[in-house]
Amino acid sequence: MPRKIIHDCDPGHDDAIAMMLALASPELEVLGITTVYGNVGLEHTAHNALVVLEILGCKVPVYAGADRPLVRERISAELVHGNSGLEGPDLPTPTAKLQKQHAVHFIIEQVLSHPGQVTLVPTGTLTNIALAMRLEPKIIPAIQQIVLMGGSIDIGNWSPSAEFNILCDPHAAKIVFDSGVPLMMCGLNLTHQTLALPERVARFRGLGTPVGEFTAQLLEFFRQHHKQRFGWEGPPIHDACAIAFLVRPELFKTRLYNVEIEANEGLAYGRTVCDYWRVTGKAPNTEVGLEVDLEGFYDLLVERIGQYR
Repeated sequence: MPRKIIHDCDPGHDDAIAMMLALASPELEVLGITTVYGNVGLEHTAHNALVVLEILGCKVPVYAGADRPLVRERISAELVHGNSGLEGPDLPTPTAKLQKQHAVHFIIEQVLSHPGQVTLVPTGTLTNIALAMRLEPKIIPAIQQIVLMGGSIDIGNWSPSAEFNILCDPHAAKIVFDSGVPLMMCGLNLTHQTLALPERVARFRGLGTPVGEFTAQLLEFFRQHHKQRFGWEGPPIHDACAIAFLVRPELFKTRLYNVEIEANEGLAYGRTVCDYWRVTGKAPNTEVGLEVDLEGFYDLLVERIGQYR
């Protein structure tokens, strides 16, 4: 049976590629796509999810969620993703409309309707997930697993300590990491291994399909920021790691650790504090991604994106 998932995202170039992988994978049943502010504002992330579905020719309901963090002021990443959040390719006007139901209520409804069967896959800030847990605590023991892109066991990318998705709303992240739900974290220490170097981008363009070309154009725009800031010849495809883990877990090396969120202002604000050497004596609460089989990862992406015509 396909695994039921809700993809909670803030498209975003790498979110778009994660959506492509999820929707082309028979191992997964995408119950819906929920959107949250993050890379850009909610009005853009919700619109972008509909745009990606239009390009793919897929019909999946999209629900808009939180437009701001629980406590802190909103930050965003237009300098990485452009003002629209999906700069680079020419984008169509979507024909589908957003669902009227709020994303948080949709998450609650689906988890309670399928207890123990729904995996949440947040590839943006964790605000929607935390709000759902606070609004209806009964969902917490009913969530099968949360597989997220966010955090890091070492350095940050938006501050010296913090990865962007967690830094967007550290208080929401703390609620999720403290919840007791089985967690799998695809952090920067893992996702930075997935650089889309020119020869890898060429594989998508070589598919000879509109979606393959769209993917290549996304990655070429995404590369510009990473070249300027980090000196890299390709961008990481962060968010697709979370989907790939569900589809091909054997591609990943993971280990259980205790991970806590620093939600106090200061140099470590938003850090995912990983007890790598197990010095605290605290029980592990998170399966942490450590290594990915790069050839297998890209083979999977190219194979699945190649299914779109």
